[in-house]
Amino acid sequence: MEIKSATFVVSNSDYRKCPESKLPEYAFIGRSNVGKSSLINMLTRNKNLAKTSVKPGKTQLINHFLINNEWYLVDLPGYGYARISKNARSQWQHMISDYILKRENLANLFVLVDSRIPPQQIDIDFINFVGRNGIPLTLIFTKTDKQKQRDIAATVNGMKRALSETWEDLPEMILTSSVAQSGRDHVLFRIEQINNAIKSEQ
Repeated sequence: MEIKSATFVVSNSDYRKCPESKLPEYAFIGRSNVGKSSLINMLTRNKNLAKTSVKPGKTQLINHFLINNEWYLVDLPGYGYARISKNARSQWQHMISDYILKRENLANLFVLVDSRIPPQQIDIDFINFVGRNGIPLTLIFTKTDKQKQRDIAATVNGMKRALSETWEDLPEMILTSSVAQSGRDHVLFRIEQINNAIKSEQ
């Protein structure tokens, strides 16, 4: 798959106000500062599409981008640390969970985790929450250019061991680096696979 067009459509704080189109949606989420915006910009080859910041919590709404007039890329607020009030954090969590659980045309949720650090309980808990609710899921390990291959493998294997305690079949896992421009084709191929499966069922 090649992305020929990527257009910002709308930002919302309520899944019910998201675009009415029935086009499939592929949402990206992760802990704050995991490199989500950089990954989205790499995928679309548009460095200005998603806002990046050194400060966690830049994304505060559900952002829809129309890709090739065929599907939506959805940028969700990060979970975990951000310099916001407890009330705002609670509103974020409600907004995110509502979108994930109630958005009927959500075709796949890409959960981003930092390849540089051991599996974090907040990530494991969130992934298990998604799995328990039967939401299609793919894991993306970010920032793989920052460390050696053996260290990346240790992080991935650690995540596999942690998830094996509750998962019978582990979700697909993809290694990426926005700096090295690696993993882009794998992510887009995964989206293309799902798109083709959806079309075959229609």
